Amino acid sequence: MWAFAVTHELPYDDPERLRKRLRINYPIKSDRWIGRGRLPGPRLQRAFHDGPLGESLTKFAAWAHWIWFIQPNSALIWILLRRSEAFPHSARQMAAVFDIGCAVYFLVPTAPPWWASENGYTGDERIKRVMIEFGERIWGPAWTRIFGTLGSNPWAAMPSLHFATALMAAILLSENGGRIQGTLGWLYAGALGFSLVYLGEHYVTDLLVGGAVVLLVRRGEPLTRPLVDQINARLQRLEAIATS
Repeated sequence: MWAFAVTHELPYDDPERLRKRLRINYPIKSDRWIGRGRLPGPRLQRAFHDGPLGESLTKFAAWAHWIWFIQPNSALIWILLRRSEAFPHSARQMAAVFDIGCAVYFLVPTAPPWWASENGYTGDERIKRVMIEFGERIWGPAWTRIFGTLGSNPWAAMPSLHFATALMAAILLSENGGRIQGTLGWLYAGALGFSLVYLGEHYVTDLLVGGAVVLLVRRGEPLTRPLVDQINARLQRLEAIATS
């Protein structure tokens, strides 16, 4: 998780240079197609944020988002403790999702919905970054430091690695855990997906591409495993030579 936090921030070391490559419009067009002419995010915010359940739903969504920072690793730790023989395979697949996602952040920097809205790209469909106002109320003065540490690259939105890794965790828990652990994993992934769109952090398109990354890893990992095993074997031989 630390490596991910550092890696996804690297493209933002030179914001002006990154801004020249920033993609803004394609997820807006895609989400409007999904929503039959309207963006799903603003629809959710209009339906719930200002309604009687707005405060409770915002609290639920924000905590679902924050819990993600421990959820993928917690799933892997559970697998390590309960089925240690499945841990290397599970950890390899989770790491591959992170790696592919970070590579896309470098190659195709994409603005999230709240940023696009703040800068006038979504027209009359205004998208609030709901988590900001709630985070300030919950964390007070500490919020600025917390958010500055975790949200320092605003253009790392495609794919949604929040959703992708939560989805991968649900799959791995279903394969290597009990029915309860798998069910909890799937419920969390669904809740997080809803929350990310409702909070204005991601488009539905970001979530779908995150799911595609998971599918790519699941289908591709068995095909690449022989090559990885060969590389590991050679590295181990070099290590043995170096320490002999």
